[in-house]
Amino acid sequence: MIRKKSPKRPIFYGVLLLLILFVGTASVYFWQFRLQKPVEINMAHHGHGSGSVSEADMHDHSPKGISCESITAKETAGPTRKFDLTAARTALQLDNGQTVEAWTFNGSSPGPELRVTEGDRVVVTLRNKDIQDGVTLHWHGINVPCSQDGVAGVTQEAVHPGEQFTYVFVASAPGTYWYHSHQMSSVQAKKGLLGSIIVEPREKSAQLSTAKEVNALYQRLNSSLLLNGSAKGLDVPGQAGERVRLRLTNGDNETMNFSVDGAPFRIIAMDGRDLHEPGLLERVTIPVGAGQRYDLLIQLPESGQVIVRNQSGKSLSIALGSGSVPQQTEGGAMFSFVDYGTALQGDPIPTLKPDRNFVLKLGQSLFVKTINGHSFHEIPPMNVKEGELVSIKLVHEGGGDHPFHIHGHTFRVVSKNGIPLKGSPIYLDTLLLKDGESYEVQLKADNPGLWMAHCHNLGHASQGMTMMMNYDGISTPFRVGTKSGNLPDL
Repeated sequence: MIRKKSPKRPIFYGVLLLLILFVGTASVYFWQFRLQKPVEINMAHHGHGSGSVSEADMHDHSPKGISCESITAKETAGPTRKFDLTAARTALQLDNGQTVEAWTFNGSSPGPELRVTEGDRVVVTLRNKDIQDGVTLHWHGINVPCSQDGVAGVTQEAVHPGEQFTYVFVASAPGTYWYHSHQMSSVQAKKGLLGSIIVEPREKSAQLSTAKEVNALYQRLNSSLLLNGSAKGLDVPGQAGERVRLRLTNGDNETMNFSVDGAPFRIIAMDGRDLHEPGLLERVTIPVGAGQRYDLLIQLPESGQVIVRNQSGKSLSIALGSGSVPQQTEGGAMFSFVDYGTALQGDPIPTLKPDRNFVLKLGQSLFVKTINGHSFHEIPPMNVKEGELVSIKLVHEGGGDHPFHIHGHTFRVVSKNGIPLKGSPIYLDTLLLKDGESYEVQLKADNPGLWMAHCHNLGHASQGMTMMMNYDGISTPFRVGTKSGNLPDL
């Protein structure tokens, strides 16, 4: 009798092999995840390798040099503007009929728009009603003093239920900015803890003094993409010939691509910084990276609407004016700032030699997002001295779009892929890098402190793409890690 071989054994071995692979992969992921969430670390003193500090340093809170806590806002002749923001768990009713469990500021997400004037002294009191893990406020793009940056475990302790913290800074640079919690930021921003802050110039140009202001903050609230808290888009009435300043803010983690149909337009500012002599644009797609802001100036046509479309959320268009709806642009070229606008005469940047040079390679290792092959506290900080001109080369080596954000500073983009910029000077706080791109940026080390530098896809930051730029002689009594509960990026 000939016996047939049982097919079960190969299946069994196949399943076993898959199980081993799964367990092995999960174990690697677990340990990599554990490594990037330290028990306790002082971000002023971490260094190479594990980034650990001595046992004595962990418990020594005496000042060494100047403490970040002591670096506060300077005096200003401007008026004081006071705001109160209360963080709380809230059941929000969206305008599409859905109810979402959100974390809000003053009962809404996004939180209240804070609008101040250049030179104002801004005082914001943050209260935490019932967010158990604590909250903070980070002023994205505003170069505040170190103590006011709102990074849990670096500049302050997270604010726990029943506690409060008052932020004080001078609104020194006009522009479009936003605020969000920097405690467990990848979780809390998506839960709803964010909002806009607009700094108006003390004196507006003739072109902008009569322009209608439209602020458009896009966010991902849990799984819902919203525009100013709405799931249905935005309708803005207007008259033919009227100018509209549209402030676009990407508060999501992914790049958003925008198109404008119905009229030519100009990009007059990026990340709150004005561009020099921006030209008219038509049939272009504008890529706005996570955390970035673009200000558009649009003159409404004699007939018909202008439609600003977000290709990431087709129901979240912005309709300006009235009349017929223009045909949607297809296949427009991608906007590039490399040669947009005009250069400044006598621009010194090409002749300046940096005092300090860094290279940051943004990549991925299995499930971990890396900078120079390391993650979070294992990444050596960029150590600088006050007054230095610092050059940073950013290189994209994989892992999706990386909008790279540096706290406390505005940097200038000098070149892309080794080619110097030809148009307007470009000053940013968040630079979008796509696959294979490299940029050189320069900044003046003029704001002493301890500053995070990270991918503003906050999911990438929570997976390790976060590091520090530390000034010599600056210390902090605070600690990041699971022991303190201060987890700025999670």
